[in-house]
Amino acid sequence: MPSVNQFAYVPNTSTYKFAYGGSIPNMAIANMPNDTNWARWTMLNDGEYYRMYFFKGSSADTLYQAAFNPATSKYEFGFHSIPELKITGAPPDADASSVSMLYDGSTSTYRLYLRRLGAPTVLYQFGFNRSTNHYEYGYNSIPTLNVTGAPGDTDFHRWSMLFDGSTYRLYAFKVGSVDTFYQFGYNPQTQAYQYGHDSIPILTLVGTPANSNLTSMSMLFGQGDYRFYFQTL
Repeated sequence: MPSVNQFAYVPNTSTYKFAYGGSIPNMAIANMPNDTNWARWTMLNDGEYYRMYFFKGSSADTLYQAAFNPATSKYEFGFHSIPELKITGAPPDADASSVSMLYDGSTSTYRLYLRRLGAPTVLYQFGFNRSTNHYEYGYNSIPTLNVTGAPGDTDFHRWSMLFDGSTYRLYAFKVGSVDTFYQFGYNPQTQAYQYGHDSIPILTLVGTPANSNLTSMSMLFGQGDYRFYFQTL
């Protein structure tokens, strides 16, 4: 059964440690549809549930949603979730080869991000419209955001985002690395995600299990902890 390995940030350090601080080390993902695209996924915490999203097959506009069930310690398709969600209004050059999402507690908005094709430092922002149950481009959102100051060896194919209640954050691996990633913070003055802004610029994973799939990542902020996830092989 597919699953995720969980890391947590060690306070006052620059490291995320596997199973740190009582984190559940590994959690299964259950009941997903047969055409789930495991390579294109993301996670968030909305203050009530830990949620996980996957694209449907080769679709660029349809997501499947799962949530963590404390009774089973599994992420379950459709658990306290709208099982299938649509992305609407995406620009024609939106790159759906990867996706990131976060929950913006300051505006009670679920947000989704796609990169611009061929320009991964440009992000398109979508907001969840509760009246349509769609993620709509520019809804309650700044439609286009830039990522600035990124090191030349930033791997924007392996990236994730979160909101910790004060700062919107973006993370991306260092090219070729299995344990080092870069952190960016959103600067409202420039309306850009800036490398190292209000952030520890370089972060490191510790204790990564051998069965981790290092080709993609997800992160979220939940229960006061910054959390990092790899799927398992």
